[in-house]
Amino acid sequence: MDNILKIQHTLDALFGAGTSRLLPRDIEMTFSRKNKRIRTVSHKGKLLCTLRIDGSLAISIFFAQILLRSKRFHEKCVEINADAAPFVEQGRSVFCKHVISCGKNIRISDDVPVLFEGAVIAVGKAVLSSEMISDFNRGVAIKVRDSLKSRSGSI
Repeated sequence: MDNILKIQHTLDALFGAGTSRLLPRDIEMTFSRKNKRIRTVSHKGKLLCTLRIDGSLAISIFFAQILLRSKRFHEKCVEINADAAPFVEQGRSVFCKHVISCGKNIRISDDVPVLFEGAVIAVGKAVLSSEMISDFNRGVAIKVRDSLKSRSGSI
């Protein structure tokens, strides 16, 4: 299978049909020396995502911002309040009580973009599903992997 097609199918499977339309045309890929699998996908020197061994993608903040143009992608996002935003920007976890709105398609261990005022400020792994995040008032909802101020936007 063509490598670009593989990335497109994975994007559509993880974030909703049609999300792959937002993938930039001129992407660069790096491959593993041992097994020739795709390791990273970049666009003009900026990291878009890393392919995990389990077949999922670890998306960057830069790529999440691009994908925000898709309505289906919003179903995988979490919006937080102003109290939590400065802490999440520095790489701290998102707690349920700070979630204003939650996309309906979040499953445990999904890659989830964290939004504040419509902009992506962090990307992390869901500890709870969307139903649980909405129902609970305490506990960690998203363990942040990459944030705006924690480092330079790499995975």
